[in-house]
Amino acid sequence: MSDNLGDNLGDKQAAATALPLAGIKVLELGTLIAGPFCGRMLAEFGAEVIKIEAPGDGDPIRKWRVLKDGTSLWWSVQARNKKSLTLNMKHARGRTIARQLALEADIIVENYRPGVLEKWELGYEQLKALNPATIMVRLSGFGQTGPMKDLPGFGAIGESMGGLRYVSGHADRPPVRVGVSIGDSVAALHGVIGAMMALRHRDTTGGKLKGEGQMVDVALYESVFNLMESLVPEFDHAGVVRERTGGALPGIVPSNTYTTRDGENIVIAGNGDAIFKRLMLAMGRIDLAGDAQLARNDGRVQRTEEIDAAIQAWCDGHDIDSALAVLQAADVPAGKIYSVRDMMTDPQFLAREMFEQHQFADGTPIKLPAISPKLSATPGRTQWIGPTLGQHNHEVLRALGYGDAEIAAMREDGVL
Repeated sequence: MSDNLGDNLGDKQAAATALPLAGIKVLELGTLIAGPFCGRMLAEFGAEVIKIEAPGDGDPIRKWRVLKDGTSLWWSVQARNKKSLTLNMKHARGRTIARQLALEADIIVENYRPGVLEKWELGYEQLKALNPATIMVRLSGFGQTGPMKDLPGFGAIGESMGGLRYVSGHADRPPVRVGVSIGDSVAALHGVIGAMMALRHRDTTGGKLKGEGQMVDVALYESVFNLMESLVPEFDHAGVVRERTGGALPGIVPSNTYTTRDGENIVIAGNGDAIFKRLMLAMGRIDLAGDAQLARNDGRVQRTEEIDAAIQAWCDGHDIDSALAVLQAADVPAGKIYSVRDMMTDPQFLAREMFEQHQFADGTPIKLPAISPKLSATPGRTQWIGPTLGQHNHEVLRALGYGDAEIAAMREDGVL
């Protein structure tokens, strides 16, 4: 369980009488990132999320990246507030229990390849026939239809096909990836949004007993594609293919990454017309501040290299702190590029209470990121960090009506 220390966000959240999703039951079927991140957010805001894991090893993410006592530190965040139930889905009784849970759930979250749940008689249409109010969030690489639906599709593939990789990096080098699994995470957020919309529709058409459920079909590549701004109309209307531009934002000037005298990287976004003038005045470039061609963005775009060179020359004469001080005084959006080390001591992060203090079962302290978004009346909270494998087997199965002898027999038979 969590151990929030001091007068921090955890204490304030603990005083909340109810979380916004209290009373909502979620069954999580899936592994790794997209489906579990979707389930995580629902759990953070009060839903009872029962996560089915394979006996033995459980979700592979338990072994990803940095480990403590054989379990990933990532797991502490990705599975917080969830109940872990081990079920052997190759066993008929395991599938029967999963079906029981699915029919009781308000929302089912899954990220298997299309067709897997149908083989287990847990597909959307199969469950809908038994419970028309079923809401199923299905996250997959390419969606539930189309010629690619049966192909494996990880976040990296979604980022590539959805257009993000093509525009990431420098023009003279191969595309690069973002340093986190952004494709999976963006898909998960689409899943949460879709689940909330579907839940609203169900509740306005009769509620859990009589309302209309639906399938939320989330494709990773489409979730990434949804972020791609003006990509399509620019190509369709003007034949423009957006290319890689490094740290700059093409067609919006100036907005780029520069290097200060002490070797730090600083992002300066002086692309608003009034902001640009303030930036030039703060830099002592009265000539550019008063240049009529540069008063609007379309004129500045034509002289992008000149403007960037002027800003970089100014940065060459300032260290990061002095540069930020000048720019903030001039009301110009600018910021240092943070590492996690910077975040952990930053006054803004601390003032917003973006870290929570918890502890492992052995008493070892661990900081986790606080929950976002921040709701003023019913904020989310961490009730416990990622559970041990099968930690909630007895609790979940007893709630379904199984006795201790039956649970013990299922363990012997390899169901759990």
